[in-house]
Amino acid sequence: MSFLFGKKKTPAELLRENKRMLDKSIRDIERERQGLQTQEKKLIAEIKKSAKQGQMGAVKVMAKDLIRTRHQIEKFYKLKSQLQGVSLRIQTLKSTQAMGEAMKGVTKAMGQMNRQMNLPSLQKIMQEFERQNEKMEMVSEVMGDAIDDALEGDEEEDETEELVSQVLDEIGIDINQELLNAPSGAVSAPAAKNKVAQAEVSAADDGGIDSDLQARLDNLRKM
Repeated sequence: MSFLFGKKKTPAELLRENKRMLDKSIRDIERERQGLQTQEKKLIAEIKKSAKQGQMGAVKVMAKDLIRTRHQIEKFYKLKSQLQGVSLRIQTLKSTQAMGEAMKGVTKAMGQMNRQMNLPSLQKIMQEFERQNEKMEMVSEVMGDAIDDALEGDEEEDETEELVSQVLDEIGIDINQELLNAPSGAVSAPAAKNKVAQAEVSAADDGGIDSDLQARLDNLRKM
């Protein structure tokens, strides 16, 4: 009938109120039990005192009172345990309800997110990403090969000159002295021929490298 006097309480509010009442009852029972235990200690002390004084009638009366007190303490223990069990069940219900509400909210949010997702658009984005990533890898590979080809000639030329100098040193020939002793025409003619030959080879190599590089760049532009 609570709706006649105000807003109807939700199940969560009812559970919270009932648990609060149970917890209060448990505290009251615990307080009563502690009081009975204090009374039990006093009865034991009085029974010992009366027994020392030979008052056996009083001892029997107080012994019966002590037994009733101990039985009541035991009942309070059982009642407290039962109320704690009920309180624990209420707490479990509250936790279960809270978990259900949380799962409901999560499910609703997941549904909204799934409805907002455009699978064809996502697939198109992933395909474009893969294509651009592949293109970037090819560009990096082409640039790396071009740099390696450009540096390879210089390294080979340096290694060649070093090897020639080493061989001439081993056979005891001083190339500078030989050039000074040789006729100018004899030296200049082979040197000129060598320069022409090297230029032709270099031009041929550069042309091959440039054409290969250009072809790969053209393929990249088509992607």
